Parts: sequence; structure tokens; C-alpha cells
Amino acid sequence: MSNVDPVSLTVFIGFFVLVTVVGFFAARWKRGDLTQLHEWGLGGRQFGAVISWFLVGGDFYTAYTVIAVPALVYSVGAYGFFALPYTIIVYPFVFAVMPKLWKIAHAKKHITAADYVQGEYGGKWFPAAVALTGIVATMPYIALQLVGMQVVIKGLGVSGELPLIVAFVILALYTYTSGLRAPAMIAFVKDIMIFIVVIAAVWIIPSKLGGYGHVFDAADTFFKAKGGATGITLKPAQFTAYASLALGSALAAFMYPHTMTAVLSSSSANTVRKNAIFLPIYTLLLGLIALLGYMAIAAGVHVTSASDVVPALFRTVFPSWFVGFAAAAIAISALVPAAIMSIGAANLFTRNLWPLISRNTSPEAEAKTAKLVSLLVKFGALLFTVFLPTQFAIDLQLLGGVWILQIFPAIVFSLYTRRLSTPGLFLGWLAGIVLGSGLAILQGLKPVFALHVGGATYPVYIGLLALALNIVVSFTVSFVMPRRVISHQVAGFVGE
Repeated sequence: MSNVDPVSLTVFIGFFVLVTVVGFFAARWKRGDLTQLHEWGLGGRQFGAVISWFLVGGDFYTAYTVIAVPALVYSVGAYGFFALPYTIIVYPFVFAVMPKLWKIAHAKKHITAADYVQGEYGGKWFPAAVALTGIVATMPYIALQLVGMQVVIKGLGVSGELPLIVAFVILALYTYTSGLRAPAMIAFVKDIMIFIVVIAAVWIIPSKLGGYGHVFDAADTFFKAKGGATGITLKPAQFTAYASLALGSALAAFMYPHTMTAVLSSSSANTVRKNAIFLPIYTLLLGLIALLGYMAIAAGVHVTSASDVVPALFRTVFPSWFVGFAAAAIAISALVPAAIMSIGAANLFTRNLWPLISRNTSPEAEAKTAKLVSLLVKFGALLFTVFLPTQFAIDLQLLGGVWILQIFPAIVFSLYTRRLSTPGLFLGWLAGIVLGSGLAILQGLKPVFALHVGGATYPVYIGLLALALNIVVSFTVSFVMPRRVISHQVAGFVGE
């Protein structure tokens, strides 16, 4: 710890203590009976437009986003900006689809996406498959939040795993006691801090580097010297990969348990719509965050790992107290989504997997089980981060995106048509999982697969290819084996 700056470390610890107090205080905020799963795991479904806006933004724009997006731009240039169209596409989807899902879930008291599938199609094994998909896809996502926290702690000069373990224990305890209220309350602090950090960065850093013109010129010169597919503009060969990654990521984004949990905790369908209208503010923030990659190039930052770019850039440009503030903002950006992710995974296990094993499904037993599982999920993510290479978590998160996309037909299409049957959806899901996993493994766990059509090559996101097969199989099998059970969906919601 010889390189530790006492000023930056003190500021970091101060803000971390602040959010810890806020996390434990959250149990007293918007009081509810936390022995009930809908209170602990969905905040009593009472979050209004402002709280939901911070909550959804807090779990959608994470610490790993702040670390990884600039790192990708620093490494490959314009290709790293695919996250921008992805977040532009996703909000019209949320506006159109999620209020319908919220209404049905609220009326039927569904807590998870798998609850909705079970309510629509009955049975227990396909809902269990949906739940398992969500849990498995979420685990590496949580691990990557801890990786993001690990990067900023290392950037402060603190080595070893002890600080990460301490942060994990704090996160685990206040999530256990306060449930979804904790990340909802902390999200206020986190987002205000992140906005301050990003606005200061995009204002001050370019002014110290000779302006944005110099930043882009330096990045352009750097990538031309580097050669290959990098550059500050996309190469024609990257167009289909860029577009399909953006589209596939957008379709998958709100299938994850954490984003689904944030939506279902809203107080009304209108709240969901309002959030879809105003959440694009975060897209602007994301674009500014991505520019940090170019600024690092212009500032002459050199790192052995691209993930260290943002902490290194801040240490180069800002005074110690602001470095500590920025590090705290990024670390807190890991706490909020990690908490929501663990809660979402715990809700899925408790509602849709545990009943296959135990018949003790009283409301109190549900809440106790969910609290315990949320601890186990976070502990598993911690072990993942400490004992396995970071690349392993990144690779599994890539596969998780492919997998979670395969529940899209069961969740979204069933809001608009009753023609799909359980065998069709189940076999479609299985076909998508097998094809997506197989192609990803063949590509060395890279996200795109090169399609050869008429002598031309089109790199396409593997998740979309798997989803296409999923849809074909789902509709084909459903035509051969039509749905026999009339939906118990609330009348009028589908056609609304």
C-alpha cells in the first residue's frame, strides 16, 4: 500500500460509510412488512416515477459500465460505442411492452418473469427453466460489478482482497435487512455522484488537453498507427456486427432479473412509461462516459489492462480529493446493481425453483428463503471474483446475454398472441440455448459469428442468431402442437 494517497482514500471511505448508513436506514423508509417477499424483493410495488428513475438507472448503468465502456473505446475506438444505439433502442421497447407486463404482474401478484410465464402457461418445468436462465445469466453480471469495484480500489493504491471482502459484507448485510429499498435509496446518492464526476470530466479534461478537437485528432492518429479494425469511425465490415450487437443487447436488457425487478417494483404502468421517456438522459451520460476512452489516449495514458484506463486518467488530471470522490462514485455504482441483481436472482429461486423441492411456501418462508439466497448469490459472485480470472467472468457474462435473450419469446410474444404453446416455447428456448452456446464456444467466446451469404461475409451477434432459431422453432412447434389451455391472463390487457 505504498502508493496510497491518504486524501483520496479518506474521501473514498467517507462516501462509502455514507452509503452504508443510507443502506441500513432504508429499512425504515417507506415502511413495509419485510417478512413478505413482495415487500422485501419488490419494495412493496410502491416506487413512484422519481424513485423508479433512479432505481432503473442505478441498476442499468453500473460500475462495470463506467469502467468497461471507456476501456473498450480506448482499445477499439468507434466500435465501443455500440452501447449508445443499444440504449436508444431499448427505451421505446420499454415504453411499449413493459406497462402491459406490469399490469398483468400487478393484478396476478407476480414477482418474477417466471411467475408470469407460469401464470400464462401453467406447469412448473418451463417456468423453472426461465428462472434458471435468469439466475445463471445474472451471476457473472454480479461478479463484474465486484470487478469494477476492485479496479477502482486498486486505482487508489490499495492491494489485496480484504477491501473487496469488507465491501461485500456491508452490501450483503444491508440488502438482507432492507431488501430492494436499500439500492433504491442508495441510487439517489450514486447517480448524483456519477453525474458530478462525468460532467466535471467532460468539461475539465478536454480543456486541459487542448479541446475536443485535439482529443479526437489524437485518438485518430493513435488508431491509424495501431491499424486493424480500430478507428474513430466504423469500418464497413463492422456495420452488421455493430447494429446486431446493439439490437440484441437492447432486446435482452430488460429480460434480466434486475431490470425486471426494477420495473415490477414501480407503483403503476404510467410510472413505467414516464421512466421510458426520461431514462434516455442516461444515454447522454453513457455517451459522455465513453468519450473518456478517447481522452485517455489524448492524455497519453498507458496501462497494462484497459480496465485501468478510467482510474489512471483521473489520477493524471484531477486532484487527490476528486480522485477519491470519483472512485467512491464508481464503487457505489457497483453496490446498487449488485444488490438488485442478487435480489432478482433470489426472487427467481424462491418463487420458481424452491417450490420444486419444498412445499413450505408460506409468505414468511418465501421471504426468509429469498434473503438467504441473496446472501449466497453475492458470496458466489465474490468467490468468482477472487479466485477466477476476470476474463472468465467477462466470457460468462457474454454467454449470459445470449442465454437471457432466449426467454424473450415467452415473455414478450405472449403479451400479444395466444398462439404459442408451452412445448413450442420450451423447445424454442432449448434450441436457442444450444445454438447460442455452441456458436459462442466455436468463436472462442466472441460475441459475433461470421455469416457467409452469396460470397459476402456478415458478422452478426450470436444472441440474435440464436433468438431467430428460437422464434422459428417456437412458432413451428406451436402450430403442430397448439395451445390447449385458455390463458388466465387478465381480460383486456393483451389487446390494450
